[in-house]
Amino acid sequence: MDIIETPVLVLLPLRVEHADEMAAVLSDPALYTFTGGVPLSAQELRARYERLVSGPPGWRNWVVWLREEDCLVGYVQATIDGATAEIAWVIGTPWQGRGLATAAAKALVGWLVRQGIDTIVAHIHPDHVASASVATSAGLRPTGRWHEGEVRWER
Repeated sequence: MDIIETPVLVLLPLRVEHADEMAAVLSDPALYTFTGGVPLSAQELRARYERLVSGPPGWRNWVVWLREEDCLVGYVQATIDGATAEIAWVIGTPWQGRGLATAAAKALVGWLVRQGIDTIVAHIHPDHVASASVATSAGLRPTGRWHEGEVRWER
């Protein structure tokens, strides 16, 4: 899987070894307000990462490494099925509000387009203004269709 680089961030292919640092990055319960769930322990996250890295070839997962601070700050993911990819992004609470989710999502969308992906989809809770802004910046638009209580966005 490719490393995706921007001037500010590097999207590194997910490895099981990222679980300890990512457990801290994803530890704020506020991150799950719109998506549901709870923070996972390092051990639980390690088990999840084992499943993700050994999953089907269409499961693509990257951790987001912030160059300036030399640390992981979140993740992006794409589930590719033919010429369609469903994407998601999460940036840890301490690093939010700095444009990092936008930079990561744009880098991911650019990579997907270069891979020949025609349709890029994200599902966003209707009250999640920050994620809607990220999606807009990454070139996605709301479709008016819903999926499990979230609005379907597409590029």
